[in-house]
Amino acid sequence: MKRLIREPLLHFLVLGALLFGLYGWLNREGFKAPNEIVVSRGQVVNLSAQFERISHRGPTQQELEGLIDNWVREEILYREGLAMNLDRDDPVVRRRIQQKVEFIVDSAAPEALTSEELQRWLDEHADSYRIEPSYVLRQVYFEPARHGERLEHDIATARQALDSGKSHEADATMLPAAMKGAAAEIARTFGNDFEDALRTLPVGGWRGPIKSGFGLHLVELTQRQEGRRASLAEVRTDVERDLLHARAQQANAAFYEKLRANYTVRIEAGNVLAAAPAG
Repeated sequence: MKRLIREPLLHFLVLGALLFGLYGWLNREGFKAPNEIVVSRGQVVNLSAQFERISHRGPTQQELEGLIDNWVREEILYREGLAMNLDRDDPVVRRRIQQKVEFIVDSAAPEALTSEELQRWLDEHADSYRIEPSYVLRQVYFEPARHGERLEHDIATARQALDSGKSHEADATMLPAAMKGAAAEIARTFGNDFEDALRTLPVGGWRGPIKSGFGLHLVELTQRQEGRRASLAEVRTDVERDLLHARAQQANAAFYEKLRANYTVRIEAGNVLAAAPAG
């Protein structure tokens, strides 16, 4: 019984029944007189509030009357459109109604998640939350076209100078001479090949040349934090968001399957596939 009470689908059905009953009570006169349009006090307040959100002031009496006239005009045209079946076979209308129903289902109050449930989700999807490697490095850039046949010689000369503690001026570039960041950030800056090389590059001392998407580099890697599995404390917010989303999708699918069981679907496609031109 407790599990049934906590079922999101039950919450949705009860809420839908209450809303339907409330709508019928508030609009009981409308059922008796379908051509009567009642602009309730609540609707007037809502129109006034919408105006104030946009204009940052309340409407004047004339403006409010105009808002009410526009709402009545919209309601009349909407009802006439329904009477003319203009809502039928309209993909935009169909999609909008579908989205509203899904929104109602998805907006059901989510069940509080326990730490045990979050940890189990993290264990089952550990790779999705893995902490990536990070690096601290310096680099000296060489543009191959600029050095031509002297490229290897110039790199070796620069390496010798750097190893002896001397500075060496890099070729002109927008790339940072020093950088601290996670693997993804390094890859965005220098390219995937460069970041891949850092994963096995010895820490300390100048190494290289290492190839990037821009040219060649001598690199001094001063620190590397290896990639590892994340603890729940580090990624709890992400795990909670993803688990709630997964459960909402499951509830949505279950709700649809229960609705689907009430319908018989007959597809009168004939021999459409056979008649379709080969693509």
